[in-house]
Amino acid sequence: MHTWLRYKTDEKYRQNIQKRQKIVESIRDFFALEGFCEIDAALLVRSPGMEPNLSPFKTALYDHLGKKFDGYLITSPEYSCKKMLAAGMDKLFSIAKSFRNEEFFGGTHNPEFTMIEWYRANEDYRKSMDDTERLVEHCRLALGLPETVEFQGKTVNLARPWKRITMKEAFAGAGIDLDQCLTRDTMASAAQAKGYEISPNDTFDDCFFKVFLTEIEPKITANDPVILCDYPLQMTALSRPKPDDPRYAERFEAYVGGVELCNAFSELNDSVEARKRLEEEKQERRRLGKDDFSIDEDFVAALGAMPPATGNALGVDRLVMLLTGAKSIEDVILFPASELFNE
Repeated sequence: MHTWLRYKTDEKYRQNIQKRQKIVESIRDFFALEGFCEIDAALLVRSPGMEPNLSPFKTALYDHLGKKFDGYLITSPEYSCKKMLAAGMDKLFSIAKSFRNEEFFGGTHNPEFTMIEWYRANEDYRKSMDDTERLVEHCRLALGLPETVEFQGKTVNLARPWKRITMKEAFAGAGIDLDQCLTRDTMASAAQAKGYEISPNDTFDDCFFKVFLTEIEPKITANDPVILCDYPLQMTALSRPKPDDPRYAERFEAYVGGVELCNAFSELNDSVEARKRLEEEKQERRRLGKDDFSIDEDFVAALGAMPPATGNALGVDRLVMLLTGAKSIEDVILFPASELFNE
C-alpha cells in the first residue's frame, strides 16, 4: 500500500510515525542535556567507508563545466563526525540518512535508513555503553512506556543496567576457548570440530560467524538487552586495542530482543595503523569483487589529530521499532524501498 494511503487508513501506522517524531525529538533532547553539538554530516562524498561487507550507492557528479566526479552516498556519518572531533569538538552527534545497497527490503533493513552517531572525546567504550542505556531510557520515558515492553513477539525488560558479556565468555558458552582461536586456521579448526564445513577460501570472519550466528547470537541476544563486547582485534575496523590484552578491541554491540541496536568503539586515533587497516579492507573488497575506491586522505589525517574518544552508531529506525513494538522497519518509516521499487 502507498505510504500516503496507509497513513490515511492505518491508525497504528499513523501512531507509529507520530511516535517516531517524539523519539527523534527525545534523542535531540538527551544530547542537548549532555552538552552535545549536532552536526550535519556530508551525505554525498568522494570516498565512502571501506567496510568489505557494505555496498555503497555510487553516482556521478558533474560541475558547471561538465567535469565528472565519482560520488557515493554515505553508509554512515562516521567520517564527518571524526573530522569534527579532530577539529576540536569534544561532544557531538549527527542524525543522518545513511544508504547501503544490496540490503533486504523489510524486516530490520531498508537501503535508506536513519542513523545517529555520537562521539565523546577523552572517554572510552564503557561511557558509550552507559549512554546507550540512558538514551533508550530517556526515549522510553518520553513516550510514557514502562520498563517492560513487547518487541518481536517477546516481553523485553529495558531496565538498567543491561547485561554485559565479553566475546570470550560468549564463546566459552559454546565450548570454545577464544584465546586459542585468534588466527584463521585455529578458528577454522574449532569450527570444524563442531561440525561446520570450512572451505579453503573461508576467512577468519567466515569461520567465526559460522559458530557465532548459529550457536551464540541466537541464545545470548534473544530477549532482554545485552551488550556483547571485546571483539577479536581483526574484526574491529577502526577501534582501539584493549590496553590489557591487545588481541582484543574495545568494541561492543547492543542487542534487544534479538535485534542489533548499535555498534560502538573506543576509537582508533593512530593514523598509521588506520591506513594499514583501510588498505587491508581495500584489498578485501577487491577479493570479494566489490567496488574499489580511494582512501579518504583527509579522514586519515584527521584520525591522527583526533583525541582519544568513544563513538557509537545506533539505528534510529530500530529504536523506533523497539519503542512502538513494530514488527518491521516498514511500519515505522515513510516511503520504504518495498513501496518505491517493488512492482
